[in-house]
Parts: sequence; structure tokens; C-alpha cells
Amino acid sequence: MKRVLVAGATGYLGSYILKELQRRGLWVRTLVRDTDKLRLSNSVDVVEGLMTDPPSIERCCRNIDVVISTVGITRQRDGLTYMDVDYQANMNLLQEAKKNGVQKIIYISVLHGQSLQHLKICEAKERFVGELERSGMDFCVIRPNGFFSDMSAYTEMAGKGRVYLLGKGEHRVNPIHGADLATLCVDAIELDAREIDIGGPQTLSHNEIAKLAFQAVKKEATITYIPEWLRKVLLWSLRSFTTTKFHGPVEFFLTVMAMDMLAPEYGERTLQAFFEDAGEI
Repeated sequence: MKRVLVAGATGYLGSYILKELQRRGLWVRTLVRDTDKLRLSNSVDVVEGLMTDPPSIERCCRNIDVVISTVGITRQRDGLTYMDVDYQANMNLLQEAKKNGVQKIIYISVLHGQSLQHLKICEAKERFVGELERSGMDFCVIRPNGFFSDMSAYTEMAGKGRVYLLGKGEHRVNPIHGADLATLCVDAIELDAREIDIGGPQTLSHNEIAKLAFQAVKKEATITYIPEWLRKVLLWSLRSFTTTKFHGPVEFFLTVMAMDMLAPEYGERTLQAFFEDAGEI
């Protein structure tokens, strides 16, 4: 039986991966910085440590066969940068994995990250991917499309009566539910692929997503379109007059909303069902 370490088990995706590993009966260790946030249905081995602090994670990989890391930040906090977390924290974990003879590392990056390295978040992730490729270890980089949880911004806007879209809202995306993505992440333990692009089972335009959001909150659809020139002005202004801590997540959002984000379709859970569940809360 493979012994698996999950780094980032308290996050959105990490929590689903932990559940999937437990469902399959695998031996699991978690590396978390706050054990109070860890919700377990069964007992697992828990190591508390900060991946940005190498001494605190010494031996976290002892007797581990596979490491799965979902560690990264979408909203900067605690004064840490993308390079501090998405790159260096994962590098610290990689070094521990190599020292302890880990067989494989599974790392969750982002779809089209290779071509989006001008964005701060992708720059840090892809720098780590490069180190992983040069490490000599077996690895798999999983590149998911947007998460359903990211799409909740649509229901939030719809609940206020108006959704804002870029361009004409015609760009397409197939976001994925965390539980479906977790299934693929655990499958990757036995797969030979070095990189996997993955999205959800439905490909939708942003117009279609907006309409689903309005249906879920039972409001008439009102959509405002932001022209391309204004998007470029916003990006320039944010990069020129705000810190990376502020504009990092926004520049990623403004960039991927203005392009097709399509990956091989996978999974069973639909965005419509996710929106409807959220609308009933």
C-alpha cells in the first residue's frame, strides 16, 4: 500500500483529495500549518508545520512514497509573496522528499500556466514546475481549469442583480468540481503521465454561466459587458499603481476571463447543480 503525504489538506482541493484517499483506504499523512482547520472523518497521521520554514517540516516525508501538493496562494496574506509560497515553499517540500526517498510528487498547477508566466501567480508555479522537471524524481503536474468554487463569483454578482463580463462573454471554459479533480489527483499516483490537463464535464461560455447563475438565484438576467480596451486599462493601472499583493489575483482573473480556458472534459458534477445547491443555502 502506498503511503501518501498531502500538503495543503485544509484547502479547497486538498480537503477533497484527503477524503478521496481515505475513501480508497490508503495510508495518509497530512502536512498543515493549522491543525484546527483539519476536518477528518477517520484518523490520519498529522504533521503541523510551515512549508515556508524548512526546519518545521523536517522528516515530514519520512516513510512516504508519494507527495501530493496543492500548496499555493490565490490571495496573498501574512506578507508572503507568490514566490515565497507557490515556488519556495514547494521547493522546501521537494528537498525533504528527495532526502527521504519519496518515489513520486504530484503537483497541482494551473491550466495554460506555461503560456501565462507573465502573471505573477503563474510565474511562481511554473518556476517550481521547472525545478521539479530537473529534480530527477518521478512526478506528475496536474493542470486543472477553474474550480467550481471560483465560479461562485457569478452567483454572488447575480444575487446583487447584475453580472459583469469581459468582451461579449463568448469565451468558453469548462471548470471542474473539487471532488472530480481529487479523483484524478489520486488516480495520478499510478499513472505514468508527467502532465495532465483537466476540466469539468461541461464546456460553457461566460454568457451561459451567467444565465445559470441568475437561474440559481431566481433573478432576471442583467449582464453588463466590459470592453477590451477598458480591460487593458484596468490591467495597466493595477500593475502600475498597486502592489502585487493586491493586483496578483485580479490580473489573473482579468486575463483568463478574456481567453478560452478549455481542457479535456472529465468528471460527473455539473456547474448548474453546484449553482443550484448554492442558491438554496
